[in-house]
Amino acid sequence: MSHVSSQSAPGQSPLRTVQVLGGGNARSSAHVRSLASGLVARGVRVTVCAPFEAAHTYDFAGAGADHVHIPRSSDPASVAALRAACADADLVHAHGLHASFRAVLALSGRRTPLVVTWHGRAQAEGARAHFLRLLERRVVKTASVVLGTTSDLVDRARSTGARDARLAAVALAGRRTVVDRDESHRPKLRAELGATGRPLLLAVGSLDRHRGYEVLLDAARAWRTLDPVPLVVIAGEGPLRPLLQGRIEGEGLAVRLLGRRDDVPELLAAADVALLPSSWESRSVFAEEALHARVPLVATDVGGVPDLVGDAAELVPYGDADALARAVTGLLADPERREELRERGVRQAATWPTEDETVAQVLSVYDELTQARPLI
Repeated sequence: MSHVSSQSAPGQSPLRTVQVLGGGNARSSAHVRSLASGLVARGVRVTVCAPFEAAHTYDFAGAGADHVHIPRSSDPASVAALRAACADADLVHAHGLHASFRAVLALSGRRTPLVVTWHGRAQAEGARAHFLRLLERRVVKTASVVLGTTSDLVDRARSTGARDARLAAVALAGRRTVVDRDESHRPKLRAELGATGRPLLLAVGSLDRHRGYEVLLDAARAWRTLDPVPLVVIAGEGPLRPLLQGRIEGEGLAVRLLGRRDDVPELLAAADVALLPSSWESRSVFAEEALHARVPLVATDVGGVPDLVGDAAELVPYGDADALARAVTGLLADPERREELRERGVRQAATWPTEDETVAQVLSVYDELTQARPLI
């Protein structure tokens, strides 16, 4: 990897960047925390504009960055506060569609370069989907560079009008090496979940329609004939809980909704198979964590999943409950295949970008856009 220098030339002040977060989902917030730490270590001044709750959870100040509270809103007061925070920035880097749109509004009339990272895409239908598409178009036509975390996001940016769209290197922040499965708490946690003497299948993610949990319940109905019947546990919360819980009880399915959990690594260590049945994913953190934890993964062949996992997972079409059920039952019956996927997962995880590589790529983009900075 080529070395990227961020040191200011003689007579120049340190590069000052503003990182803009919107709602601060886990993926983008962890990325900004990692990015801020790496940039500060390389002599860059970093200000993170984000809601208080994101700053509290991800401790941007602990990474050496300044924090400015900007509410998750595009009202005039919030845009004005963001505009003030960006007043002396050499470059602004926004993460996610809504944060990017706010940055576009805040930088109106200025020549400050804007870099945008798309970590995913908003899930919406009808009029809202059309509205979001208009926001996307406005953002990509304004941004100097759009970084997409998956190749299909890069394609989407280009088709929407981006003048410069590139694949982003994005590390799984805080995870630099493949970890061994921690077996010490496995029997106790499996017992607590009700999975003693039966396979344990784990899905993680909000209870939203695009996660594919209704299809997962269809598959769970199909494997009720297995002996013992696998137990599916889903960690996450969301608007579909009443519908899913009603189906679980009404159809007698071996599925438990765990709600929000902060022990996903422990849940993975206890699981026999990880499940990702979504209708679309960008760079799925759960898929990365499953491969890191050496847990065989069954996932839908959508979005950025194939590029992310390579040959280290069983991929099935979205919405095909029969294919999902067959993949799971096949894995449960084939310990050699499960071990093969574990080993492939180790190799695949080794190909993912490190945090240093992620920072280096971003710095190279910053250097391109700020080479003509005036001397002080």
